[in-house]
Amino acid sequence: MIFTNRLVILGFGSIGQGVLPLILRHIEINPDQITIITGDKRGEKIAKKYGVNFFVNPLTKDNYKSVLKPFLKKGDVLLHLAVDVSSNDIIDFCQQKKVIYLDTCTEVWSNSASNVNEHLNYTLREGALNLKKKYGAHSTTAVITLGANPGLVSCFVKEALVQIARDTGVLESIPVSREGWAMLAKTLNIKSIHIAEEDTQVCISPKNHGEFVNSWSVDSFIVESLQMPELGWGSHEKYFPTDGERFTFGCKAAISLKRKGMSTLVRTWTPLGGNQVGFLITHNESISIADYLTIGSGDNPEYRPTVHFAYTPCDDARRSLQEFDVRGWKQQDKQRVIIGDVVEGVDELGVLLMGHKKQSYWYGSRLSIKDARKLAPNNNATSLQVSAGVLAGMIWAIKNPNCGIVEPEEIPHEEILSIAKPYLGIMIGEYSDWTPLQGRIKHFAEDVDENDPWQFKNFLF
Repeated sequence: MIFTNRLVILGFGSIGQGVLPLILRHIEINPDQITIITGDKRGEKIAKKYGVNFFVNPLTKDNYKSVLKPFLKKGDVLLHLAVDVSSNDIIDFCQQKKVIYLDTCTEVWSNSASNVNEHLNYTLREGALNLKKKYGAHSTTAVITLGANPGLVSCFVKEALVQIARDTGVLESIPVSREGWAMLAKTLNIKSIHIAEEDTQVCISPKNHGEFVNSWSVDSFIVESLQMPELGWGSHEKYFPTDGERFTFGCKAAISLKRKGMSTLVRTWTPLGGNQVGFLITHNESISIADYLTIGSGDNPEYRPTVHFAYTPCDDARRSLQEFDVRGWKQQDKQRVIIGDVVEGVDELGVLLMGHKKQSYWYGSRLSIKDARKLAPNNNATSLQVSAGVLAGMIWAIKNPNCGIVEPEEIPHEEILSIAKPYLGIMIGEYSDWTPLQGRIKHFAEDVDENDPWQFKNFLF
């Protein structure tokens, strides 16, 4: 693909550094067409290595328009990979300038929200959907929340639905509309969907005391961990959480829990890890997938699956989070994102669809650090899965420049996966008889519904 316009990359952390060589590999673009605008000098050596323009100029609510305006014109692309820079403000700016836009998650200005609800993914997503209505279906393309998760996992859900439908003999044709996908999920009796991820990557230099170590952005992981969990709330659910809160506006496809994500543990399953416990961390795809697969509307639709993230981070990240917790949520003095110093391990990222005739089905990417290193420079297994989603989303957006503001669920999943799959390692689809009732200690008096294993309360640990 030849691209003759300009590309601006906001932020140059692990994902920016990881996706840059993929962009140069798959898109015919000269390095001098690319400008990186970031808040610090991280990645400056890599930018110089590839010959791209690099500027340290932190964006704020007051200066972002004046900073970006000289670098962008109609037909250019802005790739938003920064933290603490409002996604919706940048989307609005790009829509006005007819600049193609893509991000991997929804960000807000640092310390801009007056209350905690303004930081919730539900609220931020509704803001993006309002912009979608404002500018219309054929405005300049803005692909929102397309990395790995959120992003590729929405494509995984569609592919998993197709495979289950084929294996159970109910697939007549692959759906081509939102209503078709929702009806297929309902026909299959999908009750719950986990974005089930286990990261087993190990670093040559283990975490030290007073240090937060992670396989991707430390700042973003801390923010997510401190936020209230959000999950798509299914139509089959009979027991509303005692600390649950419904939203009174918007699509009403999700609820929040009045606790921290880092304090919320859920039972889940992956092919390598088997029966395990992960963190219920808030993520945009928990809302967008649930909303996309809804039949009906409001708090009591005809059909909707329960959807949430169930995350088992790498050991160093988990120990970092535990230390952060006992410090009274005071961030450690040092941060380290492990990329080049990972020596072994796998990131197994997929979706677990439950409730159908074959019980549970996990579909997704199994990417080892060994394979990630062979496939692309500047990446570990986690960052490459995200970079693959970014690359796919960017190529699709350039080919389809007038599709308005779109979420991953609205993009043909085969097109995205065809670009991303070469960077995702082994793609696995595996059935299991697993339910969240397995592995419990019988003499513990737990509040479970043994007659309906797919009730959300059964997943809570």
